[in-house]
Amino acid sequence: MLKKLVRKAIPSAPANSYPDVKGLLQRQYQHQITHRHARYDPAQAKALQKLQELMEKLLARMEYERQSAVQKILSSHPGACQSLYIFGDVGRGKSMLMHLFYEACPISQKRRIHFFSFMQEVHGFIHHWRKHNDTDAIQALAKTIRESALLLCFDEFHVTDIADAMILGRLFSKLFDLGVVVVMTSNIHPNDLYQGGLQRELFLPFIRMLQEKADTIELVAKEDYRLGRLEAIETSYLFPLNGQSAEMIWQIYQKMTDFAPVKPGIVEVFGRKVVLTAVSGDVALTTFNELCAQALGSADYLEIAREFNTLIMEGIPRLTADKRNEARRFVTLIDALYEHKVKLICTADVPPHELYTEGDGSFEFKRTVSRLIEMQSKSYLLGKHITVDEALYD
Repeated sequence: MLKKLVRKAIPSAPANSYPDVKGLLQRQYQHQITHRHARYDPAQAKALQKLQELMEKLLARMEYERQSAVQKILSSHPGACQSLYIFGDVGRGKSMLMHLFYEACPISQKRRIHFFSFMQEVHGFIHHWRKHNDTDAIQALAKTIRESALLLCFDEFHVTDIADAMILGRLFSKLFDLGVVVVMTSNIHPNDLYQGGLQRELFLPFIRMLQEKADTIELVAKEDYRLGRLEAIETSYLFPLNGQSAEMIWQIYQKMTDFAPVKPGIVEVFGRKVVLTAVSGDVALTTFNELCAQALGSADYLEIAREFNTLIMEGIPRLTADKRNEARRFVTLIDALYEHKVKLICTADVPPHELYTEGDGSFEFKRTVSRLIEMQSKSYLLGKHITVDEALYD
């Protein structure tokens, strides 16, 4: 009786603050299958169920937090939300699942970012904070992140740098304490993070904390779906530049990204922002002008090569002597992509051997021609290429 009287005396929480999301991810997954943007896979369905449960619990938690103190006493606490760590080989559908989850989750306090870009922001914040403050930079960073995001989604979670390894433990501990929920995709199990890294023993507490705070899901899909799409591509170097090649490159981008919405991407390098036409997971769509007509250098191209598995580039022109700077940047870009085994799909005005025949560096450009030809091979696209003997072109 007392609870009934109290309930009548207090204002009720806003009705239907969030839409009903029950079964939403399963319906969207089925839509992808029906329209042949994906094929049903039991491992994907299992991981999707975990993401669905997380989304429902996250919304229940947010509804609870919006209640008054009295309302909270009269209702059940939804409990803490367990983060998720989804790992599996390349092409198993991790990016597709992350995309479905992120786009469907109706909260505004969320952010999706490639993990390498996130760590660059972390280092930048810490450097700036320490120049102007004497207080704990990581504590300040964690609070800043929590002010704008309750949900963090990381694509391509991996650790290769000792500076990152030393920061992650403290930062994620504070983020978890503040209630931030993290969803990560990775190619490797948490136990294998930073394998063989310097002072790895100092990183082990982070791995233990990650496994405590996040459920680990292995995505053991039956096949590499991305390889299937690559195998279906008759050529990865389309020429000449015309409406047909432009339409083909657009269709390739849509298929490689599971028809994700087109959203521009930004890669930050030492404070500079490199803008790309569209980004979805580890696939980027860009143009020759975006990457080679701008004052970019090896650091920018290496960052792009680290961040993306597939680069789709439009509009490579026939380069003349007065375009030697653009030709030099293109050489540097191709070197970075080749060394990191990045798949390149592009449109060009002419075949590779006709791209740059006169001007400064045209002789050295022959190595780039060789690499462009090799990067079109099925063995390269499927990750089985053997590096050519570069001494022939030195």
